[in-house]
Amino acid sequence: MATRTLPRPTTGTERWFEIKSQIHSKLLNSLSPDQLRALNKDGVRGQVGLVVEKLVSDEAIPLTVIERERLTEEVLDEVFGLGPLEPLLKDPAVSDILVNGFDNVYVERGGRLTETNIRFRDTAHVRMIIDRIVSAIGRRIDDSSPVVDARLSDGSRVCAVIPPLSLIGPVLTIRRFGKKLLSTEDLLKNETLTTGMLDFLSGCVEARLNVVISGGSGSGKTTMLNTLSRFIPEEERIVTIEDTAELQLQQSHVVRLETRPMNIEGAGAITQRELVINALRMRPDRIVIGECRGPEALDMLQAMNTGHDGSMTTVHANSARDAFSRLETMVMMASQHIPDKVIRQMLTSAIHLVVHTVRLTDGTRKVSGISEVLGVDEEQVEMQEVFEFERSGISPRGRVLGKFRATGYRPSCLDRLKAYGIHLSHSIFQEEHEVK
Repeated sequence: MATRTLPRPTTGTERWFEIKSQIHSKLLNSLSPDQLRALNKDGVRGQVGLVVEKLVSDEAIPLTVIERERLTEEVLDEVFGLGPLEPLLKDPAVSDILVNGFDNVYVERGGRLTETNIRFRDTAHVRMIIDRIVSAIGRRIDDSSPVVDARLSDGSRVCAVIPPLSLIGPVLTIRRFGKKLLSTEDLLKNETLTTGMLDFLSGCVEARLNVVISGGSGSGKTTMLNTLSRFIPEEERIVTIEDTAELQLQQSHVVRLETRPMNIEGAGAITQRELVINALRMRPDRIVIGECRGPEALDMLQAMNTGHDGSMTTVHANSARDAFSRLETMVMMASQHIPDKVIRQMLTSAIHLVVHTVRLTDGTRKVSGISEVLGVDEEQVEMQEVFEFERSGISPRGRVLGKFRATGYRPSCLDRLKAYGIHLSHSIFQEEHEVK
C-alpha cells in the first residue's frame, strides 16, 4: 500500500502552516469542548505530542526533533494562547506588538520599531485571534462594530480594527506593560529625569498639588503617573478611573474603576464622566484619571477645586501649553455655555503643575519640562518652567545628546511644601545634568 503524502505546498511557510493545521484539527476532533475547557496547556502537551508523532508517522513527514518540539509548542499556542504572537508576549523586551495584516508584524524593543518574521496563516487566522481576545472579556467585533479596545490577562492594552475600516485586513495593536514596574531608580538610571527633578515632583505630590502629565503617544505618561503615585501617603483613599485599566498603584487603599462600552443592543455604556461624578460620592482623598480625553475634564476640574487636592491625570499634547488648550476644548464638550475666560480661570485654579514627557528619536523617554501654573493674564495662561531638557545634537551611535537644567526659577509652591514639612535644597533649582 502506497504511503499517502501531503499535497506539495508552494512555499516552506505554507507547508508548515498546513502541517500545523492538520495537527490542530486532529487534536480538536479528539477532544470535546468541555474537555478542552477543563485542560490547561501543560495538561494537554503530552496528547499534542502523540498527535504530532502519529501524523509524522502516517504522512511520512520529515521533521527533526527540534521541529517536532516547535510544532507541538505552536499548536498549544493556537489552542490556548494567541498563536504566532505567543513568543512575542513571552519576550519581556517587547513593549509593543503591531500586526498590520496577516503577513506584516512589527515589534518595539527599546523604543525602536523592527519588523519580525512572525506570520499568520491568512486574514482568517488573525481574525480568529482577535475574536479570542475580545470574547474573553465579553466584548464583540464585527461589521457593525469593527473597532474594539480590550486588554489581556496580563494587563496589556489591545486595540483591534477589522474591515471595512481597515483596508489591509485585520489590524491588531498590543501595548504591553512589563510585569516589573519601573522604579524611581530605573528612571534615574535611564536618565528619564534627574534626582533634583524627582525630589521636587515627590514633594509636590506629598503636598497635594494637582498634577497633569502631558505628552505624545508612547512618551511614558502612564509610567510617570505610576511613578508619581508612589509618593501618595499609604493612609489616603485613592479612586482611579480609566478607559482601559493600565495603572498599577502600589497603595493598599485603592478603588479601581473602568468604563464600559455599549452592549450589542447599543445601550449600557458607562463613560469616564459618569465614573468621575460617581467617584465624588465615594469619599476619595485623591482621584487619579488614567487619561483625560473628553467632557469628564469639567468634572475633574470641579473635583480638584472642591477639596480633592493631589489629584492627577494625563493628557495627549505636544507641549505643556498645548495641554491647557486641549483641556479647555474638553471642558467645552461638557458645556458650551461657560465663557472661555471662566474656563481658563478654572484650569489655572485647579492645576498646579504640568509635567511634559517626550519620546526621542533614539527611543528614550525624557521629562522634557516641569512647569508651574501661575494664573491667567490677559486671557493667556501664565506658566513658568522650573526644569527643562535641552537637546544639543546626536552622537555617532544615534543617541540624543543634551542636558537637563533648572531654569533658576524658584516655584511659588515651595511655601506650600514647607507647610507640609517638605524642605528642598535651593541647589536643585540651579543644577545642570549632561546626558551623553
